[in-house]
Amino acid sequence: MSELDDIRSFIAVVESGGFGRAADHLGLAKSVVSRRIARLEADLGTRLLSRTTRGVVATEAGLEFKARGERILADLVEARESIAQAAGGVAGRLRLSMPLTFGNRHVAPLLGELASRHALLEIDVEASDRYVDLIGERFDAAIRIGTLKDSSLVARKIAPVHAVILASIDYLARKGRPLSPADITRHECLLYTGTSSLDWTFQAGKRRVSVRPEGRLRADSGETLLEWAKAGLGLVQLPTFIASDAIRDGSLEPLLWQYPMTEHGLYVVRPPGAYVPGKVRVLIDLLVERFGGAPYWDPCQIALREHGLTGGSSPLEQSAHQPA
Repeated sequence: MSELDDIRSFIAVVESGGFGRAADHLGLAKSVVSRRIARLEADLGTRLLSRTTRGVVATEAGLEFKARGERILADLVEARESIAQAAGGVAGRLRLSMPLTFGNRHVAPLLGELASRHALLEIDVEASDRYVDLIGERFDAAIRIGTLKDSSLVARKIAPVHAVILASIDYLARKGRPLSPADITRHECLLYTGTSSLDWTFQAGKRRVSVRPEGRLRADSGETLLEWAKAGLGLVQLPTFIASDAIRDGSLEPLLWQYPMTEHGLYVVRPPGAYVPGKVRVLIDLLVERFGGAPYWDPCQIALREHGLTGGSSPLEQSAHQPA
């Protein structure tokens, strides 16, 4: 399929703005990409690219050819997937971006299951907290946590994501227990630096209350903050997908649960378009199957929903006293 390889190379050159960058992206020698473009231009009898001081840009004919070439490649992918699905499976290469901690803890086992279910499916994962350019970097999908910005990407919410204030029993015995968000200012706090928002925000009835925590220990890793909190070094705000094991084994206690923190979401985002590739659809279906509703990693929310708890103690403490 040399013609298809030529089209792929041409599109990569246009999107990257240079032969060298396209070659790096495709994993080819620069000379191979140059030969492919020369062959295309010779076959078509027209120039597809122009060189400028800023790099390589498509001519008018090149832009037209790129649009048609992208449709050809998309049709080929759809045809392959249709045949694979008719044979009982999904084929192709799924390129996925996922957050580092959440991905390694919760998504990686699920991807292993996905690979077992679909023997013809290739999976290529970038586990990083870097915000990737889905279209420019040619990812099929990304798993994102938080509040999504407006964009042309198509998003599917999978599950709610909750954060909670936590501390060890040892810390609480030494420093006392915060009874309201305002009490946080009198405590040593462990601070997450991987976000632009420094405040801890709570819901107090119909009001939103924000508190600026202070502390001498800071990290851009939730796992690091978790270990510091378990060592009794301060209060910490963590998502329950990181803190769930520590909550269940009692090494950390949820605090101020009567003042819920702002709820965020777990999303799968994909490039725009009505057609959902089979490899992306099976990923989304499995995420919904395993993470939908009250996720298994959220013991506080599960306890609250199952028992309708009220009162002064934590939801886990109360649920332990519910009749079996």
